[in-house]
Amino acid sequence: MSDLALLLVTGLGLGALYFIAASGLSLIYGLMGVLNFAHGAFMTAGAYAGWITMDALPADWPTVSRLLLALLVAAAVGAVIGLVVEVVLIRPLYRRHIQQVLVTVGLSLAGVAAAQGIWGADPRPVEKPAWMSATSDLLGARLPNDRLVYVVVAVTLFAALMALLHLTRLGLVIRAGVENRTMVEALGINVRRTFTVVFAIGGAAAGLAGVLYAQYVGAVSPAQGGSLLIFAFIVVVIGGMGSLPGTAVAAVVVGLVQQLANYYAASGVGDLSVVLLLALVLLLRPTSLKGAPA
Repeated sequence: MSDLALLLVTGLGLGALYFIAASGLSLIYGLMGVLNFAHGAFMTAGAYAGWITMDALPADWPTVSRLLLALLVAAAVGAVIGLVVEVVLIRPLYRRHIQQVLVTVGLSLAGVAAAQGIWGADPRPVEKPAWMSATSDLLGARLPNDRLVYVVVAVTLFAALMALLHLTRLGLVIRAGVENRTMVEALGINVRRTFTVVFAIGGAAAGLAGVLYAQYVGAVSPAQGGSLLIFAFIVVVIGGMGSLPGTAVAAVVVGLVQQLANYYAASGVGDLSVVLLLALVLLLRPTSLKGAPA
């Protein structure tokens, strides 16, 4: 029972981390139709921004306070990068999807090269708050506290994004602009500016994911955003492109499948099981969890 509880909590925490990484990706594609392969570069930038922030703050500050400030800085950096990328690179290419893919893939490769040129290719260790490194007793198992943090952040982010889309005027304008951009612009609303805000929000979510993933692996490196992006894309495809609820469900499923397969089969089988799950969903239910084409 204790082993199962540990696997379920760690799988849920991993799924929460995948949702944080995939939420911005799902938001940008679902509302703007942009398949952003540079999302991994956004996460890498957030991870390094958080690492630099924690390293620059006074050592006598509590580690938790430094981490919270690092999360804020990373979200701001991700938002700024997302804003600049949308205005400079994506805005001229709306409805030109092949060019969007080429540009974002090129930006992703350039981001990795830039990080290697500035900080080197070797991973840099990050400091972790003592409480997140500790464990808590639950159902007879010693559960890692950091997984609980990921779950809390993911639930908060999900609630905030759903509230933004369905309870605010900005969300109404975003959804209306997706359905009929010409009509919204005829009402005097600047849809381009609204889509820029969406891209910035997606970048901010990517920045948060970068810092939390660095806490998960204990280091920052130039390629870690790309490795996390793979799982984020799998989650988005299984959950339905552009469906935040579907993305949340798929993230939990992927995290649990990966953890259970690693434990009951062999280490490393979890990654293969996730790919097989994706193939199974596309073969048996190609409309994905949302009901939209995957």
